[in-house]
Amino acid sequence: MGDDVFPDRSMALRDKLAWMIETNGWLLEPVAATTSTDPPFPGYGYTIGFEQTFGFAEVVILGLKPVAAKGLAGLIADLLGGGTQIPIGELFRGLYDGEQRAALLPVEVGAMGAMFESATAWYGDAPYRMVQLVWPDRNGWLPWEPGFDPALVGVQLLLGEPPA
Repeated sequence: MGDDVFPDRSMALRDKLAWMIETNGWLLEPVAATTSTDPPFPGYGYTIGFEQTFGFAEVVILGLKPVAAKGLAGLIADLLGGGTQIPIGELFRGLYDGEQRAALLPVEVGAMGAMFESATAWYGDAPYRMVQLVWPDRNGWLPWEPGFDPALVGVQLLLGEPPA
């Protein structure tokens, strides 16, 4: 039998997405870094299924390996599934260890839609929302703060406006 997670490798993209969403309620779509541009664009992952499963915006996470991004998306899914209201566009605590701050920044899907091809294919003509989960550096600073690790500036690009 093997360890293949898909029942049929020749399934169309929409069928694969549907199978994963029906099975888990959501999925994380990983996108590899683009190294042909100057500067390179970091890899990222985004959810598909949060809108229909939780009535919440899809979440994009830049600059982390897919397994880490899926883990963070899973934490958000667990909070949402438990009834927690997560604010959009403001700082909040409780997602990361040590009470570090996080933020979900609204992303303009119309302007950035090319980044989310599979989500657009899934939703078709129906609109969907997207927010960027921002993660802190090892010292707890967020990308727009003066103390943020300069080595990570090109890794965690901001797709939305930081909180005031």
